[in-house]
Amino acid sequence: MINETRKMMEEPISLREVLLKLKLIAFKVGKKWVLILIFSLFGAGIGYFYSRTQKPVYRAVTSFVLEENTEGAGGMAQYAGMASMMGLNLGGGVGGIFQGDNLLELYKSNAILRKALLSKVEFRDSEQLLIDSYLKVTNLRDSWKGSHLENIKFYLSEDSLRDRTRDSLLISAVEDIRENFIIVDKMDKKLSIIQVTTLSSDEEFAKLLNEQIVETVNKFYISTKSKKALDNIIILQRQTDSVRNVLNGAIYATAVSADATPNLNPTRQVLRTSGQRSQFTAEANKAILTQLVQNLELAKISLRRETPLIQIIDAPIYPLTKQQLGPRKAAAVGFILCAFLITSFFIIKYILKDILKSE
Repeated sequence: MINETRKMMEEPISLREVLLKLKLIAFKVGKKWVLILIFSLFGAGIGYFYSRTQKPVYRAVTSFVLEENTEGAGGMAQYAGMASMMGLNLGGGVGGIFQGDNLLELYKSNAILRKALLSKVEFRDSEQLLIDSYLKVTNLRDSWKGSHLENIKFYLSEDSLRDRTRDSLLISAVEDIRENFIIVDKMDKKLSIIQVTTLSSDEEFAKLLNEQIVETVNKFYISTKSKKALDNIIILQRQTDSVRNVLNGAIYATAVSADATPNLNPTRQVLRTSGQRSQFTAEANKAILTQLVQNLELAKISLRRETPLIQIIDAPIYPLTKQQLGPRKAAAVGFILCAFLITSFFIIKYILKDILKSE
């Protein structure tokens, strides 16, 4: 038997024999057309009812471009020498955290998503935290009924700052949103347009989630980029106000001294010292104030230069784009898939049977 099998394997098989065997297999499969049709119709029915039971998925998309002033020796070059002596940095540049794909990952970071979930929104005509809206959409709040999680609150308070259960639920929500609710990418690798997409079976939640995440990241981005310049302005403003108050006091003291001696005796020079001292203080503070005002204006120019422009191109508006496989398409997919599977099953079955016969 082994020798016969080896002989058959060594003998060349002609193309005609292969075609005949394929024709025979096709004929045998064709005889099963009723069974194939029934199985295919069954698959079409499954596809149809599956599409009817599935909720549509709504897409909320925001696209925007970041514009920063990174010119090194442009219109601000004339102030560079003066600003460096005053301790001001008027040079621009993109921070490392916001370079390349870092900004894309920032939208999915734990801190940003956590902050967005703990922000207040208007959901279904009531003000609530976004995390509470998430729990309603995912039906998690209903599944907690009767357990210790039923009445859990996510509002920050002194008692809940170190609530391990609350933090654990927030972490789970952040991970779920990162994996299933948000997509962040560039519209084109050659362009700097960023596109943030959120997906949800609830149309209102998809839009709110998109807007809240984008707003949270944009605020963080702007505040981080302009923090140094803003801190510098606050310090200079405080110094300017302080010197201005001293100057006003010195001017007032000079006027009081002059009013106290309206008919000054020329031979009594000591009476002049009080007014001269106040006048000298006023002149000195005037010079200081002039310099501080110049520094303050330069710092404001620096702040305007360091503040990036976030230009929204497209924002989500109702009605949102709906993703759903229609009943007809689902039925067609189910029909074709089941027809392919049952036909492949019969073909493989007859091929294996033919091989076993030849052995």
